[in-house]
Amino acid sequence: MRGYRALVRATARAALAYRFNLLLGLGAVLMQLVALLAVWRVILAQSSVNGFTWPQMRAYLLVAFAAGTVVSVLGDFRMAFRILDGNVALDIVKPVDYQKARFAEAVGGLWIELILIGVVAGVTLAVTGGVETPAGPGLALFAVSMLLLVPLKFLIVYVSTLACFWTQNYIGVQWARLAVVNLLSGALIPLVYLPGWLAAVAQWSPFGGLTSTPALIFLGRVDLAHGARLVAVQLGWVLILWFGARLVWRAALRRLTVNGG
Repeated sequence: MRGYRALVRATARAALAYRFNLLLGLGAVLMQLVALLAVWRVILAQSSVNGFTWPQMRAYLLVAFAAGTVVSVLGDFRMAFRILDGNVALDIVKPVDYQKARFAEAVGGLWIELILIGVVAGVTLAVTGGVETPAGPGLALFAVSMLLLVPLKFLIVYVSTLACFWTQNYIGVQWARLAVVNLLSGALIPLVYLPGWLAAVAQWSPFGGLTSTPALIFLGRVDLAHGARLVAVQLGWVLILWFGARLVWRAALRRLTVNGG
């Protein structure tokens, strides 16, 4: 565990050392939040749409912003470049598990991400008005959902980055992942606005747990029993992807070529 704790501390220091890069990444998510708030404010100014009022949509978008900000210090480009240039071989020989080490790095940046989320949410609420919070059990379930979101998001990014063992360029992989995640997670629009069959597939897929599940629980649009089932789906996908990623990693190692060997 000492090696993983060292990676957590190193990532936390790196987030501060390269804070300009972090702020640039946050700026992209922040601009999306501002744009969506402006659009939905106009759409929902007179009446609700599919059951969403303006205060509810504002709360939904804030949850989506928080979900999109956590695990943003993972550094998927760094991981991708080390795979593409062969430096991943140096990571393999280190006395730590590769997957656990990358997860430790993702966790290392959480504290600064939480601070940024708190600042942005506070300013947004001060400007646009407050939001209703769920009652005790619902709030606890929401906290569990947000906690599971961390490994779930890490694993989706991690597995997609392992595709670099089979590709020569990571940009296309990242764009494809972002397109799928933004649509099927509910980050751009709530899943209720999608066709019924697609909304159902998205909600029970691993992507639904990235935004839709915690947002629905926070807004109270699902009862505790339904919310607990959605959280169980999140947990199930974390376990499936964690062990599935290890299988992908073993297959990826057979693709690794260093100095022609």
